[in-house]
Amino acid sequence: MVEYDLPYGTGHVSISFPSGHPVDVISPPLIAGAEDARLVVETALENPVGNFHFEYFKAARSVAIAVNDKTRPVPHEQLLPPLLEKIASLGIPRQSVQLIIATGTHVPMRSAEFEAILPPAILREYTIVSHDCDDSGSLIDLGYTQRGTPILLNRRFYEADLKIVIGDIEPHHFMGFSGGVKTAAIGLASRQTINQNHALLSHPDAITAHYADNPMRQEVEEIGEKAGIHLAVNAILNSQKQIVSVVAGDPRAVMLAGIPLCQEVCQVKVSGTYDLVIASPGGHPKDINFYQSQKGLTHAALMVRDGGTVILAAACPEGIGSQDYITWMSGMTSYGQVFSRFAQEGFRVGPHKAFQVAKIASRVQVILYSRVPPEQIVRLLIQPSTDLQTSISKQLESLPSSARIALLPKAVLTIPVFI
Repeated sequence: MVEYDLPYGTGHVSISFPSGHPVDVISPPLIAGAEDARLVVETALENPVGNFHFEYFKAARSVAIAVNDKTRPVPHEQLLPPLLEKIASLGIPRQSVQLIIATGTHVPMRSAEFEAILPPAILREYTIVSHDCDDSGSLIDLGYTQRGTPILLNRRFYEADLKIVIGDIEPHHFMGFSGGVKTAAIGLASRQTINQNHALLSHPDAITAHYADNPMRQEVEEIGEKAGIHLAVNAILNSQKQIVSVVAGDPRAVMLAGIPLCQEVCQVKVSGTYDLVIASPGGHPKDINFYQSQKGLTHAALMVRDGGTVILAAACPEGIGSQDYITWMSGMTSYGQVFSRFAQEGFRVGPHKAFQVAKIASRVQVILYSRVPPEQIVRLLIQPSTDLQTSISKQLESLPSSARIALLPKAVLTIPVFI
């Protein structure tokens, strides 16, 4: 037997295959992290791309920094200290700087949770608040996008003299790529704004690794421009969540410079599809719940033939991650019902996961090994696994000896390029 380890939560899960059965392990390229991550951040801040210059903001009386919540692996402890020092060097006191946690439609983070994403010194010295997409009193109306999406954005952030977004650039399963203005344009928007933008999910170009022709992503860029976001500081991370490079400057210029760097880290050449793919989103926090883990499922499914199987190993310690998704799926018995109801009711964040999963699971078999109670997984029309090795062995019994099998240990960070 040949054994393999897959990331699972904060640890790993072990699986094995018969010695004579070839298995392709498909992982992102092995790219070393920067030897001095702080120097990389400082260099990026000293050499911003695009039309951004720190000296323009020496008279700024207020600064707002949008930071990602606990569902994103952004290295705030490395990105924020040099940035805050740079802001201080402009003569702006720390009392004029606030950090706003960009939760999007996620549940607002409690203050007791802030330490999970921010260093202690920053918690002590700076004002930190969590966004709430349903708090209408905290939002400001900025009109509409060209597609008619209402732009309702966090007022604290919008009214700051200097508006900054922190994040990382990585593949996104329908937004194309994360990073740039998305941290604020979606993370600090109203539920209505997010719902209407994400309704573009069904557009054929709203797919992973597409930027310039992705209508959802380009509307996000438009929202960012309407909001007047000045500066993006984005990291590109390797599969070990280490900083490889950092790009800072005008947000759109950051995306144009950062996407090729992201592609170097994430793209993998693949020679055809597989009969069986066993995938992990990449461990915590990418598998913190099924809502996030589904991103790994999307990438894994790209590599599976019609009628093939994806087994997703995702710990999901926080369960499904969306009560709206669970409630919406109540009583559903087929993917056809999912498609019909979704078309009738229109787009809503939460139920959109049902649509995404149905698109995949109507083409390939999906099996989920997780800590979520099996009966809850069944209600989502997904097949649960209570023992990963047993599920794999059953699949092997039904496949011919010539079957193609792949392992994806870091599915969220793996973009297949077919050759």
